[in-house]
Amino acid sequence: MGQILEAPANEDVKRVLFHGARSYNRWAPTRVTDQELREVFDLMKWGPTSANSSPARFVFVRSAQAKARLVRCVSTKNQVKIEQAPVTVIIGMDGKFADRLPFLFPHAPEARHWFGDDELARVTALRNSSLQGAYFILAARLMGLDCGPISGFDQTLVDQEFFKGSSVQSNFLCALGHGTEEALYPRSPRFEFEDVCTFE
Repeated sequence: MGQILEAPANEDVKRVLFHGARSYNRWAPTRVTDQELREVFDLMKWGPTSANSSPARFVFVRSAQAKARLVRCVSTKNQVKIEQAPVTVIIGMDGKFADRLPFLFPHAPEARHWFGDDELARVTALRNSSLQGAYFILAARLMGLDCGPISGFDQTLVDQEFFKGSSVQSNFLCALGHGTEEALYPRSPRFEFEDVCTFE
């Protein structure tokens, strides 16, 4: 029998994860510690992925030198975000994730061969690392950190700078820290249920 909450999540949790959470563009200089990043990861890792494949790989960019390398890879409007944020995480995806399935999915020893087709492996890595990136954002918010997801970057440049010679490619970036209201846009509209949902 699955685990069922005795009561729905309270309003504070809803606010922290969704209603009150924003995508920040500017950052306070408050440090993000190694322990905080480890705790975020330790929450994120329990989110489901196909065959527990867990293809996401994470690079925490925080030194001045690493930030300068990453700044060269992003669009002009995103450069200040990288410079200001205490940490920017590169969420990558390992194209050879299936090599780790004997460890991650031990009850099906043949699982590593399920993804022998290159296109299937690519789509699986992209889909599931995207899921893990979303779990990471929710875990960070739950641990008291603000997030600024970024897709405006040159993937080829990021991969050359941070994943050269490996089987990992970048998926998206996410700035982390404590956001400020500077350059914070008014909250954008969202669809209503009836706009995008149907029953069959």
